[in-house]
Formats: sequence, C-alpha cells, structure tokens
Amino acid sequence: MLSFTEKAIAKLKQMADAEKIGSYSIRVLIKGGGCAGFVYDMHFDNDPTENDEIISQDGVQIIVDPLSLTYVEDTVIDYVDSVVSSGFKFDNPKAVSSCGCGSSFTIY
Repeated sequence: MLSFTEKAIAKLKQMADAEKIGSYSIRVLIKGGGCAGFVYDMHFDNDPTENDEIISQDGVQIIVDPLSLTYVEDTVIDYVDSVVSSGFKFDNPKAVSSCGCGSSFTIY
C-alpha cells in the first residue's frame, strides 16, 4: 500500500493550509518522461474519479489512478528538508534505477 511518513503528512497539511485549499486530498501519479523513463507527480485534487483508489491516512486522502498504483504500490513518501534541498522523496521498492539528478526512474 502507498503511504506517507508523518513528516510528509504534516508538510502536505501545512501546504494545503497555506494555499487555503480547504481539504487534504492529494493525487499521486506516474507520468512517462525524464531520462530514466518515468517521473512522479503529486498535486492537490478534490475530484477523484470512480476508478481511482482512495487511501486515507491521518486525515489525508491519497488519490491514485489504477495504472499509477501498479507502479507506486508499497512506496513510502517522505518529506526531506536539508541545507542542500527539500522536497518529497519517494522510496519505491519497484524502482531499479534513477537518472543522475534523481528526478526520474526506471521500474523493474
């Protein structure tokens, strides 16, 4: 099952509150692209479709389409904040390699 760490959940809630979004619904999806084949995407989304998988975690609704779910199942999403960079980090056990900058990945 796809999940977020406590730190990532807190950051999502902070971002939604700052943007006055009004809910804690986030869509996680995979797109083709990048130099390694696939890229992760996340954005606030209050309109799930009937085919979407909806995962509730600590007051956050995580929305994933069926195709993306096959690629991100068992992934843990964390929020990393360091001197060098900050952002969401995907720990995907299905990813076998990534590009040099880490923005895209290959599955299997």
